[in-house]
Amino acid sequence: MRVNFYKPDHPILEKYIEGYYFISKDDSAATLNYLTFPDNYFIISACENVSFFRDQNKVEISASEEENIFIDFVSRCNSPVEIHYKQPINEITVYFKPLGIYHFFSSEESRFLEKEIISSDFTELMKMILAKKDRRNQIETLENYWLSKYKEKEMPVIESVVNALYSDLKIEEIAAKHGISRQYVNKISKKYLGKSASEFRKIQRFRNAVSLNKSVKNLTELSYENLFYDQSHFIKSFKDLTKIQPHTFFENVNIEEKNLWFFI
Repeated sequence: MRVNFYKPDHPILEKYIEGYYFISKDDSAATLNYLTFPDNYFIISACENVSFFRDQNKVEISASEEENIFIDFVSRCNSPVEIHYKQPINEITVYFKPLGIYHFFSSEESRFLEKEIISSDFTELMKMILAKKDRRNQIETLENYWLSKYKEKEMPVIESVVNALYSDLKIEEIAAKHGISRQYVNKISKKYLGKSASEFRKIQRFRNAVSLNKSVKNLTELSYENLFYDQSHFIKSFKDLTKIQPHTFFENVNIEEKNLWFFI
């Protein structure tokens, strides 16, 4: 199997969706096994004719004789997950940027999104798209669907708080800037992002460090560029999220990809 990544074509979708991954069983007869690492995306996957097994941080996906469309929704990815495809399958995965998913569904909290997704017409759409053979036609149909669901939402305070989490402001300073308590910053983060403000920030700094590794000279520089106290603090945080030493990680992971995969 081969994994192919595509950025949204439409400028509206580009604001809220990071991209789409397609896996096609017609590309190769090989199986696929990898580790994927923490991120702050909301992720919806649709697999065709599969049986799906999840056990803590391990997922096994096998081909099934029973015809089905399996929908998987991930709103909190904070540790490495082993993904094992036992046989070739067809799959589409959509990665939403933080807060992006709320412009396509009516739910106002992350904990209600899965139920809304499962009960919507999304499953039928995926069945139709996965039956198509032409990739450009698949993407066009998928984007037309998201555009039909799109609703501009005004979320000024929430967006401002979330944007501040990308900055070097302490969480107490973010709270003071918005005239709210630290507890309320965490309440907003958990409600809309599915994780605490500190957890969101820790994962974002990890992702930034991965992106910056192409241009910095060493781990010490990488640590300070991403607001860690020192190199040892950076290494500890990195290992907490990946279970792998930074040097080993960077030697084995293709950091050009938006999703970080360590093939096993």
